[in-house]
Amino acid sequence: MARKAGETVAEGRRHERPNPWFRFCIVLIWPLVQLLTRRERHGLANLPRTGGVLVVANHVSIVDPLTVAQLIYDGGRLPHFMAKQSLFTAPVIGRVMRGTQQIPVRRNSTEAAGSLSAALEALERGLVVIIYPEGTTTRDPGQWPMRARTGVARIALTSGVPVIPLAQWGTHRIYGRDRKLHLFRRPVVHARLGEPVDLTKWQGVGQTPAVLREVTDTIMAGVTASLAQIRGEVPPAQPWDPRTTANEETVA
Repeated sequence: MARKAGETVAEGRRHERPNPWFRFCIVLIWPLVQLLTRRERHGLANLPRTGGVLVVANHVSIVDPLTVAQLIYDGGRLPHFMAKQSLFTAPVIGRVMRGTQQIPVRRNSTEAAGSLSAALEALERGLVVIIYPEGTTTRDPGQWPMRARTGVARIALTSGVPVIPLAQWGTHRIYGRDRKLHLFRRPVVHARLGEPVDLTKWQGVGQTPAVLREVTDTIMAGVTASLAQIRGEVPPAQPWDPRTTANEETVA
């Protein structure tokens, strides 16, 4: 298949060996994404060929995991998403999630630490782990990344693996805030993988709340900067915080 304009694909990559569940998803998802979208990609060569990698992405639509999964697969790796626990108990999709070794996230419970441990274990095994630190699709009025949760910093600092920022834009035109599925728009989905975030400043520093917040904001600044390049716009000076009363009133 001919490459799309602006699509940079590293030569000579070898795919990790997919198990039967992954092969099922590849057969199903790859042509579906091809049918629903056009793609504009940059920075795919920034995805390391081997070893554990933490990919940190913005989240604008529930369609995002489909296009991100195809992106990571086309980069020669297999995607392992940190996804909400409820998906793992759903009929059919739950079996697929478990079969492809996705990582359940248990929020607001005593088992939340187990989610981080599972992600760290996957990274130690040399897998690619994808995380949406915002925790949900963005509620920012301009659809920029929101203030992120600090679990991403804990994973990044503890694992020591490359942290790759991923900005994606366009999936909201398939399924967005109107909560309607638009199958025939076939929008251009832009994706930009940045260079690894430099976290050497925090190596050997205790993981205090202040440090975790600073590292999280640094990682998300990389995601936002890449999104600004895609959109050709200037992002807000401060990320939108869904916890504040003022922001909640804006949503209402």
